Amino acid sequence: MKAVVQPIAGVDADSALADELIAFARERLAPYKCPRSIDFEPELPRLPTGKLYKRLLKDRYWGEKNSRIV
Repeated sequence: MKAVVQPIAGVDADSALADELIAFARERLAPYKCPRSIDFEPELPRLPTGKLYKRLLKDRYWGEKNSRIV
């Protein structure tokens, strides 16, 4: 499982932050729900309402496969 994070302004998106986020998730989530890796994006795709546009985000990682992530 992968997490994609948009860090707030002024926060360095580095491996230390990724390790801290993964440790935070491990304390609060079941092991199968915890991300194994984290990618940092400067801007996540959003709808005009501000809601996260998950389909565009999933398509970036899914690629040109025949089946689609639901």
